[in-house]
Amino acid sequence: MSTVAQDNPASGQPAPPVQSLSGTQDLGSASGMSNMTTSSGPEPVRIPVLVQPAPAFLYVRPTKGTPPVPAGHAPARNISAGFSVSSLGLPSSGRAVLSGVNVGVTTDLGRHYGAQLDVGYERAASVYSGGHPMSSLSYLVGPVFYPSNGNLLSTYAHALIGGARVAGPFPNGNGGLNIGYAHYPAWAFGGGAEYRLSRAFGFRVGVDYLHTHFYNSSGAVRGQNDLRVVSSLVYYLGGPIRGH
Repeated sequence: MSTVAQDNPASGQPAPPVQSLSGTQDLGSASGMSNMTTSSGPEPVRIPVLVQPAPAFLYVRPTKGTPPVPAGHAPARNISAGFSVSSLGLPSSGRAVLSGVNVGVTTDLGRHYGAQLDVGYERAASVYSGGHPMSSLSYLVGPVFYPSNGNLLSTYAHALIGGARVAGPFPNGNGGLNIGYAHYPAWAFGGGAEYRLSRAFGFRVGVDYLHTHFYNSSGAVRGQNDLRVVSSLVYYLGGPIRGH
């Protein structure tokens, strides 16, 4: 008896002919040969993936022929605070000089016009030589106009309307004094000039005709003509922009 040893064929290779014990070779059938051919593995499946680009935070498209930005006007808003002196008419006794403070807020709506809020308080320690104080509180609002508006010097005119409370003594028919107050509508008109000290500050001087109400010698409320002079420091909110 004889024994034949044979290595196993490599994967995917046809098996070599087997020698039988009788000395013949078994070539196998043709179909067996064809079945020995191995096919490649399955093709990978392609899965589509949607990829979105990162959104842009800011997109600026240049525009050709963009007109230049027009030059600005006077400061858009400013606050003023200063010293004021008023001359009020007194019934049958000439006039009384009152001094105090004045605060204003102005918003410019254009190069030559705007709106203004004006609040003033003045007081005299003694009138009628009797040690009686007199005071005036006014609150006014209205348009303001700029006839000239330069880089350093500007002029303005305003017309304001609101109310005023005037309090103090007034003579009665018996030779004495009564003390009271009158809270009535008031108005003012006037103008002044403003000089720019720096980019943020300026100095303003104005003169106004102020119309208020108070009692006359018979105890009746009447209108009176007052004169007011205001000098104040101006603060410009933000960077002022002046036209050329």
